[in-house]
Amino acid sequence: MIVRHSRSVLLACTTLAIVLPCAIAFAQSAPSTAQTAEEQKAKNEGDTFLSPIIVKGSRQAANDPYNKAGPFSTVTADQINLQSGQGTDDLLRSVPGTSTANNPQNPGVAVNIRGFEGSGRVNMSIDGVRQNFRFTGHEAQGFTYVDPAFLAGIDVTRGAVTGIGGGALAGTVNFRTYEIDDLIQGDKNYGGIVSATVGTNELGWSESAIGAYRFNDVFAVLGGISKSDPGNYENGDGVTVPFTEQDLLSGMLKAEITPNAENTIKFGGITYDNDFFANSYFQNVKNKTFAASYAYTPSDNELIDFKTDFYYNHLEMKYDTNATGGGAAAGRRITDTGIGFDVSNTSKFDIGDVAVSTNYGVEYFRDDYDVINSRTQPLGGVNGSGKSGILGVFDTTTLTYGMADLTLGLRYNHFNLDGSGSVVAGNPLGMPAGPYSVDKSDGRLDPSVTFALNPTEWFQPYVTYAETQRAPTLNETFAGGSHPGSTGQTFFPNPFLEPETSKGWEVGANIKLDGILDAGDSFRFKANYFNDNIDNYITGAFAGGGRQTFFVNNPGTSNVRGIEIQAAYDAGFVFGDLAYTHTDTNLPSQVNGFGVQSYLPENIFSGTLGGRFLEDQRLTLGTRLYAAGKADIGQINATNAGRPRFMSGYGVVDLFANYKWENGLELTASVTNVFDKTYTPASSTIQSTAIDTGRGRTFMVTAKARF
Repeated sequence: MIVRHSRSVLLACTTLAIVLPCAIAFAQSAPSTAQTAEEQKAKNEGDTFLSPIIVKGSRQAANDPYNKAGPFSTVTADQINLQSGQGTDDLLRSVPGTSTANNPQNPGVAVNIRGFEGSGRVNMSIDGVRQNFRFTGHEAQGFTYVDPAFLAGIDVTRGAVTGIGGGALAGTVNFRTYEIDDLIQGDKNYGGIVSATVGTNELGWSESAIGAYRFNDVFAVLGGISKSDPGNYENGDGVTVPFTEQDLLSGMLKAEITPNAENTIKFGGITYDNDFFANSYFQNVKNKTFAASYAYTPSDNELIDFKTDFYYNHLEMKYDTNATGGGAAAGRRITDTGIGFDVSNTSKFDIGDVAVSTNYGVEYFRDDYDVINSRTQPLGGVNGSGKSGILGVFDTTTLTYGMADLTLGLRYNHFNLDGSGSVVAGNPLGMPAGPYSVDKSDGRLDPSVTFALNPTEWFQPYVTYAETQRAPTLNETFAGGSHPGSTGQTFFPNPFLEPETSKGWEVGANIKLDGILDAGDSFRFKANYFNDNIDNYITGAFAGGGRQTFFVNNPGTSNVRGIEIQAAYDAGFVFGDLAYTHTDTNLPSQVNGFGVQSYLPENIFSGTLGGRFLEDQRLTLGTRLYAAGKADIGQINATNAGRPRFMSGYGVVDLFANYKWENGLELTASVTNVFDKTYTPASSTIQSTAIDTGRGRTFMVTAKARF
């Protein structure tokens, strides 16, 4: 069984922190009154558009995806709140063009964008800190370990990224945790959120407490703790999905120094400690994320908007034993230590009638990857040790003339790989037998151009052409050794791998309309068509009658194209949103275990419909739907696993309700998989069982206090 952290103190603190402020607030609160016309007008001028999407009158409006000419999406705190108790995978699968490699035994998040997954094809980060942990072995090719209790939002960029976060093939995902300004609002000098969730189907209890205090105008701090330990849940047939329990304890500490309005210094640290069973072994993952940033934004100089970030991330995965107390991979330890920084500045000025905004800078990150494959074979496994680094120098300039915006981007990517290993004679790449070393580097200029029109306030069409590349990883380059428990070399390195490159274009539009059916309603619509050509796509390959496995660049050009749509409507008393993705691809099939199959379901739809009731619309009721069509897992995976090539499509319906009191207490109740459907999520990697792994019907309740 998984070792449990002590929870009594956290549970007691959580209970007291919820009950005490609520009792005081109830005792002090006066009877609520109906809103006046002036109050309703003020509310309409504020953040009135669909609670998951902030559009007007907010400091977050600049990050609204419907204001950006490109495939951008945001999962906000409101969406996370209404899905309390669910996993991060569920949040991401509601974003168009976005999915995750699903393994219910592994709590890590492996984001898939447009069918591209793992090995840095999608750059994942926590508060801007890169998460480059790689792992080859019946799993996705990259994980981010983050506690959903700390999430304040998730920002998704699909396609090429020429600024900070670049160097990927298909996009970036940044998991934003709570900041001090998220908790302290109005005239108060303190704020916090205390939450407790309980659920059926072995969801169990989870508790979290996050608080912030502003000592004065200069110094403020934030701290948080979170605990959860779900058990082995049942699928729609009532069959237990084995080894899906985990035991998670997380902590967060941040500080902010603002000596004046122009200078801001921030420090932050997040710890993650989880025990679980995956890949046939009991495991422990510890992830430590640290960041420091400085911003200088003088109000009287538009040529300077300076920001710099320094970060450090240390992730350690340890294997214990398998389910029977033994196992050839027992004692495995994989450690990834990453350091990095970025420096950027934004300048704004006019050249005649042309307004210019240019963002330029440099970023660098480096990973030191150290592996002990097992107690009996420290150097004899698939994962190899080494060091890698990526340098990016970038500039993105937008020229605005009248209703036209022209955005020109240029990024220089330079990578290096450094490591060593040993290979036997007769290897599939013809390398000399014995030790070898790799010291490889290369660079490339990646351009992008976007032309957007703003003929009206409500309509913005655009077209984009962009190129980007993804360097081969240490795992792909230095794969080697034998499968645990076997003898002789069956996995081989490939130091000759070339970077993957993507050249693509897309066309899309944003629509923003207010006052359509009601004076206070809002409608938002975003759609795009993309078409990307990929060269040197890297997959696992077999040789020697299937006994030799290694990574290889596939010849020729692969194509991925599709349609992504997201829309939202909010009239206060009723709201709804939807996301739709259609993907058509001829990417080579990825061998499961050297990543995840390269194919999303051809059609994916998600939607939310709800209404707000009672005085001040304190009660929210709604439903969610997620539907995925059949999915190709690739013939090579169907053959290896003895399964049909196409996974069946499925649909899942959820119900939710939320009630907010004036004193800051709110209660959220939900039912997931209402009809108890039996299914396996798309892009699943679990190999240890033939049963369907989708969670069966689950009831959950979350009590949350804001103070």
